[in-house]
Amino acid sequence: MNIVYLHQYFNTPDMSGGTRSYEFGRRLVAAGHSVSMITSWRQPSSTQDWRVTTDGGMQVHWLPVAYSNHMSYGARIRAFLRFAFAAARRAARLDADVVFASSTPLTIALPAVYAARRQKVPMIFEVRDLWPAVPIALGALKNPLTRSLARRLERFAYRNAAHVIALSPGMAQGVAATGYLTSDISVIPNSADLDEFDVARPAGQSWREQLKVRDDQILVGYVGTLGRVNNVTQLVEIAGELADDARFRFVIVGDGIERELVTRLARERGVLGRSLHLLDAAPKSAMPGILAALDVATSFVLPIREMEMNSANKFFDALAAGRCVAINHGGWQADLLETFNAGIQMPYDSAPAAAALRALADQPGLIQRKGHNARKLAADQFSRDALANQLEQVLVNVVQATALHSDEPG
Repeated sequence: MNIVYLHQYFNTPDMSGGTRSYEFGRRLVAAGHSVSMITSWRQPSSTQDWRVTTDGGMQVHWLPVAYSNHMSYGARIRAFLRFAFAAARRAARLDADVVFASSTPLTIALPAVYAARRQKVPMIFEVRDLWPAVPIALGALKNPLTRSLARRLERFAYRNAAHVIALSPGMAQGVAATGYLTSDISVIPNSADLDEFDVARPAGQSWREQLKVRDDQILVGYVGTLGRVNNVTQLVEIAGELADDARFRFVIVGDGIERELVTRLARERGVLGRSLHLLDAAPKSAMPGILAALDVATSFVLPIREMEMNSANKFFDALAAGRCVAINHGGWQADLLETFNAGIQMPYDSAPAAAALRALADQPGLIQRKGHNARKLAADQFSRDALANQLEQVLVNVVQATALHSDEPG
């Protein structure tokens, strides 16, 4: 098949951020398909023209469109729309048997539908976050007209999709709630790169030495975006609560609009450079070593019900690395941790969350056992290879069904 794959925020392993599209794309190429990725280049550029590279066997089309977590919501929307209109023209000119569009942003539906219609091929839509439900819950979409337009765009995306892929059961339920047929929805969550993260503890030793963390100390870390929704300030508060417990050390690796706030709060709590270190964002290729240095890997969100449906890359990276996982929210990921004894759900309040970490430390070997269970969970249920095969089957089935339908007598 010729697959035109649209993802505005595609990353290679040499870049910071999730690599789901890269990992799935290269596996589709290995399976014998042709993949053309349409994406954006978010760093400063001397040109505004498209450039084409080959990454993971894919032909990757990059359009310079500035974007960062530091931007305002209005600036982000302008970036979404600029990319959407340029990507529509680009995608429509590429040979395709199927168009596969991955959100967010939801505006990726615009070029996907346009290209699919021009080429008379099916479009498959991947839902990474429930838009506009999440930005509405966050207060990012306050204007009633803006909310109405966003909901109409959501319905437009689903109505024009031959199939929808959701990254969590909750997202699938949200799509079905719009009236979309459940039989045309598949749940393919973020997944675990088992080979890449199969590294022994010594691989993280240089990181622990850099942070001056002893072997008998527990290193608790957060690796990811420092955005408003990520609520990383809670980890700083937890570090403050545990400042008198010499067993614990903390590290935050990442960047985003709240980095300055995180830094200021850590300084105010007296933990910055002492029990807590703040490091710059690192490429995905560095993640195995960083996670190997941790004893407990964390994931945080704001206390908003819609965020419990998330499918965070950092969660699955931690499982693949065999780390005990600590998250501050309920939902399907919390259920997994409890069912498979692979981590803990911490309260949103920092004092009881710190107490939960103390309880882990008070039971010798418990953190290691939970880490072992996390790795087994990753291997049993979230192998990237297995889920990539599932995605390939969805694409093949939709293309075949469309061909059969077009061959039927009118």
